[in-house]
Amino acid sequence: MSRPRISRSRLAKAIHSVSSPRRLLPGAVLAALLSAGVAHADPVKLDIPAQSLASALREFGKQAGLEVLYSPDVVKGVKSRAVSGSLEPEEALDTLLQGSGISYHRDGNTITLSAVTSDLLQMGAVTIEGRGLGATTDGTGSYTTGLVSSITKLPLTPRETPQTVSVMTRQQMDDFALNSIDDVMKHTPGVTVQKLDSERSAYWARGSQITNFQYDGIPSYLDTAYADGKTLSDMAIYDRIEVIKGATGLLTGSGQPGAALNLIRKRPTRSFAGHVSLGAGSWDNYRGELDVGGPLTDEGNIRGRFVTAYQDKNSYMDRYEQKNSTYYGILEADLTPSTLFSIGMDYQDTTPTASSWAGVPLFYSDGSKTDFSRSFNPGANWSSWEQYNRTVFATLEHTLENNWTLKLHLNHQESGYHAPLGSAGGGYPDPVTGEGGILFHGKYTGDTRRDSVDMYASGPFELFGREHEAVFGYNASRSVTKGNGYWDYPTPYDPSIPNIFTWNGKFPEPDWGSKANLKNYSQLHQSGYYGTVRLKPTDDLALIAGARVADYHDSAEQISDSQYGYYVTPQSTRKSGVVVPYLGAVYDLNDNYSVYASYTGIFQPQQLRDVNDKPLDPEEGKSYELGVKGEFYDGLLNASFAVFESQQDSLAVETTNVTPSGGIAYESVDGTKTRGFEAEVSGELLPGWQLQAGYTHAVSRDKDGHRIRTLNPDQLFRLYTTYQLPGELNQFTVGGGASYQSKIWTNVSDQNYETVKYTQGSYWLVDLMTRYQITDNLSATVNLNNVFDKKYFSNLGFYNTGYYGEPRNLMLTTRWDF
Repeated sequence: MSRPRISRSRLAKAIHSVSSPRRLLPGAVLAALLSAGVAHADPVKLDIPAQSLASALREFGKQAGLEVLYSPDVVKGVKSRAVSGSLEPEEALDTLLQGSGISYHRDGNTITLSAVTSDLLQMGAVTIEGRGLGATTDGTGSYTTGLVSSITKLPLTPRETPQTVSVMTRQQMDDFALNSIDDVMKHTPGVTVQKLDSERSAYWARGSQITNFQYDGIPSYLDTAYADGKTLSDMAIYDRIEVIKGATGLLTGSGQPGAALNLIRKRPTRSFAGHVSLGAGSWDNYRGELDVGGPLTDEGNIRGRFVTAYQDKNSYMDRYEQKNSTYYGILEADLTPSTLFSIGMDYQDTTPTASSWAGVPLFYSDGSKTDFSRSFNPGANWSSWEQYNRTVFATLEHTLENNWTLKLHLNHQESGYHAPLGSAGGGYPDPVTGEGGILFHGKYTGDTRRDSVDMYASGPFELFGREHEAVFGYNASRSVTKGNGYWDYPTPYDPSIPNIFTWNGKFPEPDWGSKANLKNYSQLHQSGYYGTVRLKPTDDLALIAGARVADYHDSAEQISDSQYGYYVTPQSTRKSGVVVPYLGAVYDLNDNYSVYASYTGIFQPQQLRDVNDKPLDPEEGKSYELGVKGEFYDGLLNASFAVFESQQDSLAVETTNVTPSGGIAYESVDGTKTRGFEAEVSGELLPGWQLQAGYTHAVSRDKDGHRIRTLNPDQLFRLYTTYQLPGELNQFTVGGGASYQSKIWTNVSDQNYETVKYTQGSYWLVDLMTRYQITDNLSATVNLNNVFDKKYFSNLGFYNTGYYGEPRNLMLTTRWDF
C-alpha cells in the first residue's frame, strides 16, 4: 500500500528521544540516532514499576543506558508491566511490552518501537500530522504536551506558539482527582473561578470572562446566565484542556482577550487498554468510572473507545445533592492508508437537589456583615437546576501525496435546563430574630440547538528554497435558543422567610402556572474564512501572519407578559466582513530558548443589557503579547514568561442595578486597558518529578486610570507537583499544591440600599495527594484538599450575595488498569 509522505521537519518532531536531552535536528536525524555507540550485551539491573508505557520507557532508557525512540501515537493509552532484577535489555523490553501489540528493533544502543498493525501503523517512529489538535497526553504521565494547534490550527510545539498556552493534561486530572471542569480551572495557572451558585461558575483570565469554549477545536459559546451544562462537564471523556491566553478571534470569529478553552476528547487507543475506578469522599461523594478502548479488527484499522462515569455526591452545604451521568463513545477507521474517518457522541445529565440560586446575604438589617456557616444552604428543598448536554460529531481527514491534509468536522450539540428555583439569598435579615430574609424564586426552562462545520486544508509549501506552512479554512455555526420564565402565580405567594437562622429548606413551592411570563428566542449565526501562513525565512526565525473575515448575525426577541405589562423587545446585531488580524513572530536564541511577539484583533458581540434593557455594543480592541519560551529535555519540560496588554472599547462592567426583566444590568466602558505579565513552567523537572506552576499579575483600568473588574485578583499563583519515590519506595507517589490569590472587592448594596465596598482578603489554599501502586494493575490515590480548612468567598456581589468555597475534604480513588 502507498503511504502518506512525511516531511523531514515533521519527522524530527515526531521522534521522541527518552534518554538523551539533546534536540534532534531535522537534517541530521539518522546520524544522531546511529551515533549512540556500542550496544549493551550484558544484563543490567532494572527496577521499573508498572506505569504508563511512555514513562516506563523513559525510565528503561535511563537505567539501561539505551536510546528508545517511539511515536506518541504508538504508546498512548498503553500501560507497562513491572520489571525488576538483573535482566538483558531485550528480556526486559519483552516484559514491558507484553500484550501491548508493540514490537521493537534494536540497532546498537538505539531501540525503535513500532505498532504491529496495518501498513499505516507500521510507520513506527513517525506521526502523521493532522490526526488531532495536539499531542495526546493520555498515558504519557506528563504535565505538558508536545503539540498545540488551538491558536492557528498549525501543529506547533508550545515553544513555537507565539502566545501563552496552559495545558491541563490527563495525568494532572488523575493525580488530583480533577473530575469536573471547575476542578480543572481551579488548578489552571492564570484562571480565576467565580462560583455564582451551586450550578453555575464563571471563569476569568487577564481581566476578561472566558466565554469561548471549543470542543476538539469546534467553537461554542458559554452563556453563564442560562447554564447549559458546560461548567458542569465531567472530565472522564477528555484527554486534556488547552487554555489559550489572549484573544482567539482568528478561529472563533469572536472572543474576549482573556482566554479560550479547548476541551479535547479522548481518542481510541491502538492497542487494547482501559481502566475501572471507584472513588469515595467527604460528604458521601461516590464515583465510578469505566474507560476501555482498542482495535476492533485484527488489522487494527477500526478502533473504538467507550467511557462512562457516574457520580452521586452530597455537599458541605446541607441537603444539597448532585447526580451526574456521563457517556462517551467514538469509532475511528482508516478508510485508506491516507484517510481517517471518526464518529462519536457524548451525553451528560446533571440532576441536583436543593440547588442554590446565588449565595448567602452579605449584610444584616443593622448593617453588620453576616457570617453564615459554610454548611448553610440557601436552596429550598424543591429547588433544582437540571441540565443536559448531548453532542454528535464526525470528522473526515485525508492526507495528500504532497503532505497536505484536508479535514472536515461536523458537530451537532443540544443542551438545556429545567430550573424551578428558590433560594434564601435576598433581603437583610435581623441579626437577632432572623426576620427580613427574602426567597429568590422563579422558574426557568430552555434549550439550545447548535450546528457547526469546520473545514480546512493545511500543509507545507516551498518558497525561495525553504519550506513553510499554511492553513486555509472556513467554519460556521448556527445556534437557536429558546427560553421561558415564570414568576406571576395564579395564587398569591409570600417569599418572606420567618427566621433565617432556623432555615431548613422547607418552604412552599409557588404554583408556577402554565403561562410563561417571559419568552426568549434568539438565533446566532457566525461564519468566516480564515488563513494562516507560517514562514521560515531562516532556521531560527518563524513569522506567522493570519486573518479571519467574519460575518456575525445575532437576532433575538424577548416577550414579557406579566403583572408589569406586556412588551416585546426585539434586537438584532449584524456585522459583515469584519477582519480579525493575527501576527506573530518567534526567534530561536539557541537550542532551548526563543523570544516571541504576537498581535491580534478583538471582536466580541455582546448579549448583556444595560439598565434600559438595551444590548451593549460589540466589544472591540487589540491584544499584544511579548515573551520568552524555553524547552528542555526534548520537550519534556516547557517554560514561558510573557507581558501582555489588551485595549478594549465597549467593555461590559457589572452594575448594582437590574434590567426590567430582573437580570443584572451592565454598563459599557470605553478606553479600558488590561496590562500584566505571567510566568509558567510545566513538565518533568527530574525523572519521576512532574510540576506545573504559574504566576500571573493583571490589572484592568478605565480611561481615567481607575481599577475595574476588581473581582479578578491582580495576583494569582498556582503550583501543583508530584514525585514518584525512587528505589524500594517507588510504589509511592507523593504530591501536593498551593494556590494563592490577592484580595478582591466589589460594590454591593447595604441595608440602606447605598453602594458600599465589600472585600475578600487574600488567601492560600493547600492540597496534598499520595498514590500507592498496590500491584502492577491496582493503585489507590488519596487527595486532601484545603488542608488548613480556609474559609473564604469564591465570589462576591452576585445579586448582592456571597458564595463560600469548599472546606477541607478528602477523596479516595482506587483504579484497576488493564
